[in-house]
Amino acid sequence: MQVTELSSEGLKRQFKIVVPAGDLSTKVDERLKELATTASMPGFRPGKVPVGLLKKQYGQALYGEALEAAVNQSTAKAIEDRGLKPALQPKVDLKTLEEGKDVEFEVAIEVLPEIGKLDFSGIELERLKAEVPAKDVEEALERIAKANREQKPVDPPRPAQKGDAVKLDFTGSVDGVEFPGGKAEDYTLDLGSGSFIPGFEDQLVGAEVGKEIDVKVKFPDEYGAKELAGKDAVFKCTIKEVREYVDKPADDELAKKNNFENLDAMKKAIGERIGQDYAQVSRSMIKRQLLDKLAESHKFEVPEGLVENEFNAIWQRVEEAKKNGEKLEGDEETMKKEYRDIAVRRIRLGLLLADVGRSNSIDVTPDELNQAVMREAMRYPGQERQVLEFYGKNAELKEQLRAPIFEEKTVDFILELAKVAEKSVTPEELLKAAREADEEKTAEAA
Repeated sequence: MQVTELSSEGLKRQFKIVVPAGDLSTKVDERLKELATTASMPGFRPGKVPVGLLKKQYGQALYGEALEAAVNQSTAKAIEDRGLKPALQPKVDLKTLEEGKDVEFEVAIEVLPEIGKLDFSGIELERLKAEVPAKDVEEALERIAKANREQKPVDPPRPAQKGDAVKLDFTGSVDGVEFPGGKAEDYTLDLGSGSFIPGFEDQLVGAEVGKEIDVKVKFPDEYGAKELAGKDAVFKCTIKEVREYVDKPADDELAKKNNFENLDAMKKAIGERIGQDYAQVSRSMIKRQLLDKLAESHKFEVPEGLVENEFNAIWQRVEEAKKNGEKLEGDEETMKKEYRDIAVRRIRLGLLLADVGRSNSIDVTPDELNQAVMREAMRYPGQERQVLEFYGKNAELKEQLRAPIFEEKTVDFILELAKVAEKSVTPEELLKAAREADEEKTAEAA
């Protein structure tokens, strides 16, 4: 095998490789000998077929097999001998291909950049930290108590009020003609919930059990069913029952109903959950700060092939949005340039984090991967078992959960080395800062 370097520019490398014809002939002969020990043909016993006859029958296929193996092996050796780290699969271009002659082909590859030694001790970040106010816990407790309210028939009977739950039959029509989906019996509706067409629930306030009432509404112009959008409709309604809600006190009984030992245990759990929510917001903000600073301070060249793949994935989503009727903000060429810049940033940060992870032996353990699968399963209540079985049968899909875990662990590693100052803020200040950061990012991408 003869290797000649044709070009070396930036991250791109190109080689010419010549594989002697004798090497291919040797490989073909070796395969023919192997085949001869088991091959069978009409008129010959298994293993007794002449090699010459086998070569006539299978020689072309065996030559193709040997050629593919030679190209792959010689390409891999050329890369290994030079200590290169390909970013993508090498591109092979066969120049001469004629049986009995040397095979000449060219290999073009893009290599991963040398990032070098990194020092994160000079990075300065600010972590916003919000404590959970007692009022937040009390408000959450009130919402839970409200969700656990019980209904009871109003006694003595009275007209329906806002906040009541009414059981009713109704039939809807447009221009005197009933329409599909506009009829129901024994339907329970909370007055004031806003779950029906605007104006529908308001007209039921004051309605009495057993009396019919015509509710006149207009379907919104953007209503999902196009045949009804913007149309005037009449719903003939009959109230069958009026029920009122009975508030439940926030006490130990409520706590036990929600699987807590007592009210104090429930309050503690609520506070911890809210605290986790605030911590997650804070974590997202400091991670964004870190990635911004890493992107600003590391401007190494990135492989064009990786950028192109990332850009194509982004632009495909834009094209899908266009097909769904979404309008582009700005002209297409400007958007393409902006999204290509985003692709470059993503690839650069991905390579940087991957390098940090590798050089510091950061890995994702099987237990962490299993926990990620469990979290995915929990997103589908009632279908957890099916989701777990699905991931169990799809190892490749399970492996896709590895990348985000690896990224988070690497970010944590860098945060440990950076200078992080904590700043105490109120929950309102934390959420406001998060919104402003989101708006700033949206504006930059617009």
